[in-house]
Amino acid sequence: MSAQLSTTFLAPEAEEFIAFRATIGWSNPDIQTVQHSIKHSLFWVCIRDQSQHLIATARVIGDNAMYYYIQDVIVHPEHQGQGLGNRLMEHIENYLAHQCQPGATIGLLAAQGKEAFYQKFGYSLRNGQPLGLALCKFV
Repeated sequence: MSAQLSTTFLAPEAEEFIAFRATIGWSNPDIQTVQHSIKHSLFWVCIRDQSQHLIATARVIGDNAMYYYIQDVIVHPEHQGQGLGNRLMEHIENYLAHQCQPGATIGLLAAQGKEAFYQKFGYSLRNGQPLGLALCKFV
């Protein structure tokens, strides 16, 4: 991995975040909704190249008490396979280790085929036993 990469804990601008999500084929709501979402996130980690282009990002959302949710773990396709996802998750895990109180729940939705990546950080599949299956609804 290049020493030219920098890690920050500042959220990207909404326009940059929208464009970045689009690089992996994710759709986006309107810019006002994205701005609101960015503002109300609990924690951000961004990795930038030497030109300060965003190449990887992840964030934590939630109620900052009982429930935390890992969201938008994204590595630009041209930079995948370089350990950047691990680097993002190490920062996320460090934040959560210092922030969460005993009894807190941390959740995430893994992209298909990425479950093993999160399992190595201690996340469990919800296969119906004993907690039931996880569900989601996209509006």
